[in-house]
Amino acid sequence: MRAYDRQETFDMLPFRALARSIDAMLQAKKTGKAVAPARMTVQMEDKGTLLIMPASQGSLAVVKLVTVHPDNYAVRRMPTIQGEVVVIDTDDGSRLGVLDGMALTARRTAALTMLAARKVAPDPYGPILVVGAGAQAREHLRAFREALVSEKAYICSRHGSSARELAREAKSWGLDAEVVSSPAEAMDKCTVIITATTSRTPVIGPEVRDDAFIAAIGSFTPDAAELPPELVRKSRLFVDTMEGAMEEAGDFIQAGVDWSTVMALEDVEDKDKPEKGPVIFKSVGHALWDLAAAKLAFGR
Repeated sequence: MRAYDRQETFDMLPFRALARSIDAMLQAKKTGKAVAPARMTVQMEDKGTLLIMPASQGSLAVVKLVTVHPDNYAVRRMPTIQGEVVVIDTDDGSRLGVLDGMALTARRTAALTMLAARKVAPDPYGPILVVGAGAQAREHLRAFREALVSEKAYICSRHGSSARELAREAKSWGLDAEVVSSPAEAMDKCTVIITATTSRTPVIGPEVRDDAFIAAIGSFTPDAAELPPELVRKSRLFVDTMEGAMEEAGDFIQAGVDWSTVMALEDVEDKDKPEKGPVIFKSVGHALWDLAAAKLAFGR
């Protein structure tokens, strides 16, 4: 069984093809042709979180193990998210390989956000504000640059050196990237806002443009929220999965949303695309998106 490193995993998952694979998986989920039980979450005392996520469809199954340690970078200069994805042939149970979990998670999350932007953002091609400067922030900027040809980005992070490093890298892709000290400095300029942090409290304010699309992809527990309740309550709301969001989307849970007003991405049709915002897409992650990535990586 071969283990694929970070760069090899990235190379197996180009954004446009990955978005198509996730879109196909959305429909497989809707029709009951793909299976994924609820994610198991284990709190490792006060040190971090262990996530266990299996999924299966057709000839392929995956199991992902992920650890999330919010203080890793600041304390140890280690990644916040670490993990691996074991890919299994369902016909005989053999292991086809192990993909780098951090690379796969960052890339499939960015591809999912980009797909959501295409489906529900009033203006997915405008300037981007990314809050955070880790792997998720990097891949989101790259996805929007490569697949939506975004030209301007603002980066805000509590780690100024990380933001500057990411800006330098983004410029090498042809993206006009600028570091800001506060999200408020750029929010009135951006039609796309992405929060990619491990913060348990809101990282942006409630005042955004009327045509803003906000993707909140960092928090994944009921007691954590990257967005203020005032912003959530005045926005059109979309999620990657309804079952996951109702259990784990602290941004929505803490705002006390009426879940009948929230739409899952699998149910979105052309007529559902809002003409104006604000629009929020909340993703807490799902094993089926890992499976979609594995199917692309292994040609299934």
